[in-house]
Amino acid sequence: MDQKPHPLLTLPGAIVIAGAIIAIAIIWVKKPAPTTAPTSAKQNVVQVSMLPVSSTDHIFGNPSAQIKLVEFSDPSCPFCKSFHPTMLKLMSSYGPTGSVAWVYRAFPLNKPDAQGNVLHPNAGRESQAFECAAALGGNDAFWKYANRLYDITPSVTGATPKGLDQEELPVIAKYAGLDVIAFNECLSSERFKDKIEQQYLDGVNAGVSGTPTTVMVLSKPAPKNVDTIIADLILQMRVPILMSDDRLKILMSGALPESAFKAIIDAVLSVK
Repeated sequence: MDQKPHPLLTLPGAIVIAGAIIAIAIIWVKKPAPTTAPTSAKQNVVQVSMLPVSSTDHIFGNPSAQIKLVEFSDPSCPFCKSFHPTMLKLMSSYGPTGSVAWVYRAFPLNKPDAQGNVLHPNAGRESQAFECAAALGGNDAFWKYANRLYDITPSVTGATPKGLDQEELPVIAKYAGLDVIAFNECLSSERFKDKIEQQYLDGVNAGVSGTPTTVMVLSKPAPKNVDTIIADLILQMRVPILMSDDRLKILMSGALPESAFKAIIDAVLSVK
């Protein structure tokens, strides 16, 4: 693919996002031009094209859940690190009832920008480490590995520009109960490099332009009152939240607070 990342989603209507990028803690692959806030729900209706959730995905919770939170994430992203506990809290609230499931897909920001700069050079390799964990230990090992990495990884900042010391990857594998030798062989082989790239492209096609981004996939169309909730959240937090034209997907950009997700989830679940 073109090494210059570019989102395929065109944001309809006008949404202020330039200042909001910092406020909602999201790293963008490419920032859309700043405009003005949306004035109607119709302006937030778009097409969200992405691969359906399947048994090949990494799913935490009930695979048949009424709501699936598909998170596109980057292991090196500091805002993904801060968002990870939010997802854990949501699953603590809704996971036991089987109504909400969490699906993890990789969106590593390891592509060079127009100037040749790479935001997170280790993100692709770390995403492959997740896949190696799953290949060697199954779904439980995947989540144990991911939880541990997000827990211990330092934020990519001026002080720690490379983020996690890559020597920690096999240490995390041992923590997750994996065969470290087999893990290292898997990681060195880059056998999951193409799969990570496919997930990245799927995210771009879905309209993902930065991390974390969560696509809320519904089993039936969202009730009308969700439009009001989304409009209120946009006004309160100045963030892009987009409804798919079939009302079966809601794209939520950034490390949004637990309350934002709960407001929409509760509205959807209230309709029998």
